[in-house]
Amino acid sequence: MHTEQSTQQLKQSLADAILMMERAGVIDFNGHFSARLPGTDFMLINAGKSVRSALTAADIITIDMNGKPVGGTDVPPMEFHIHAEIYRRRPDVQSVVHTHPLYSTLFTMAGKRILPVIMQAAVLGEIQYFDKTASINTKPLGEALAAALGEHRVCVLRAHGAVVAAGNVMEAFVLGCYLEETAERQFLAAQLGEPHVLSREEIALIGGNLWKPNLVKKVWDYHHAKLA
Repeated sequence: MHTEQSTQQLKQSLADAILMMERAGVIDFNGHFSARLPGTDFMLINAGKSVRSALTAADIITIDMNGKPVGGTDVPPMEFHIHAEIYRRRPDVQSVVHTHPLYSTLFTMAGKRILPVIMQAAVLGEIQYFDKTASINTKPLGEALAAALGEHRVCVLRAHGAVVAAGNVMEAFVLGCYLEETAERQFLAAQLGEPHVLSREEIALIGGNLWKPNLVKKVWDYHHAKLA
């Protein structure tokens, strides 16, 4: 069961994650990040009007899965359906982020797949593809996106951005960063020639090594220190 203190800590983690992603160029003025509120049917998410480059914990609001504010009047982003429908479909998911990354989106615009060309990509899993260019601002679109994501961690949206679903805020943040790092390096390497793609054996070995709590936290701490 959550307490007021734990809720405030979760709000601060979401605010920090959005600030760090904005600094890293993974979220822009329209990105949003959420987390389930433990022990409830609610989620925490940044308010639709929040300024992503100057976020505080006060900009994180509580809503139900239909987007209705709980204990406040600020409304969520129009695309809260992304989060709600993934949570409904995936009890294992505790945090969702929708990003607008430059390089990852270029690949969707060109109809090219983002491939596991760097070690960090080994933890992304099979990247799914949502073949619609639309704001996910209705329940049916949210359901379609959640279905496209399936049981995976990452889905890219054509000419739009990406969605990451994870076990907690820190994991969602790291996966979102790793996706864009992979796309950027694949794009740059392609200027020199055909990038080498990791084998299944390499992915299994490297992914198992990298997806450890201390190494996930290492990435978070690196970006968090830049907020100081």
